Amino acid sequence: MNKTAFVFPGQGAQYAGMGKDFYDNFKESREIFHRANEALGFDITKLCFEGPNEELSITKITQPALLTVCLAIYEVLKKRADDSVVMGGLSLGEYSALTAAGAMDFETAVQLVYKRGNYMQNTVPLGEGGMLALLGCTDEEAIAFCKDITLKYGLLEPANFNYPGQIVAGGKSVAIDNAIDKAPRFNIKKAVKLQVSAPFHTSMLKPAGDKLKEDLAKIIFKKPVTNVISNVDSVYYEKSKIAEKLEKQVYNPVRWEACVRKMIADGVNTFVEIGPGKTLSGFIKRIDKNVKSINIENVQGLNTYLQFAGA
Repeated sequence: MNKTAFVFPGQGAQYAGMGKDFYDNFKESREIFHRANEALGFDITKLCFEGPNEELSITKITQPALLTVCLAIYEVLKKRADDSVVMGGLSLGEYSALTAAGAMDFETAVQLVYKRGNYMQNTVPLGEGGMLALLGCTDEEAIAFCKDITLKYGLLEPANFNYPGQIVAGGKSVAIDNAIDKAPRFNIKKAVKLQVSAPFHTSMLKPAGDKLKEDLAKIIFKKPVTNVISNVDSVYYEKSKIAEKLEKQVYNPVRWEACVRKMIADGVNTFVEIGPGKTLSGFIKRIDKNVKSINIENVQGLNTYLQFAGA
């Protein structure tokens, strides 16, 4: 029996031209892009299609742009073959999943992630924080390494548990600069500094979470029609916990590997990545090579999936 999860990518997947294929071919997609422009008060569609990539990579633009593209694709897919039993997303992608599952309407979601992007971008002054990929180590080794660096040089915390052997840490720039050559002592094969402007999903982002909390308190969430898994604790969302978990998600590690393992344990054997890039498909293959991964970022990908699903 085929059990399907729909998963949505996070920041870093964006590129100029994303979603245009769907805009050109489907009325449902065009409507989502137009609704995004209206809700935001600026032309996010033009930025998605034409960039420039530098502007598209500014957090407050990236977040609503990705959500818009993901929902523009999902709107087409749901009318043709929505057989998902669970949804999930990496960081920002969780907002796409909750919106697709009906927990909030699209306008609310796109305005919310624009604010989220603003808060996350402006909480830590440029140059004061960053992120580091730790490769070829266990979760425990990464945690021990971060604790040691924090004691000696300043805050460094695990921020993303992506797949076995890849953990991303975030913290103060001075800690990151001192950490790179100390990694081998903790059995970490390689530490690579990432081109990211802020230490996302660390306690340094707590003030952004506090601001987001005020916005979340004004939203009346609905019960998701499909199970949606939370990055914070790899547990399915209850309606009463949506605001609390989305706030915590800003300054807590993203437990993506645990989320994928939970979905697989619950019988999922096909993952459909909806949105630009193939980042999540790559992560999922490294977590369990026995499950099937399909990516839908263009019409060709949609047709491949529909053929697979027998729609």
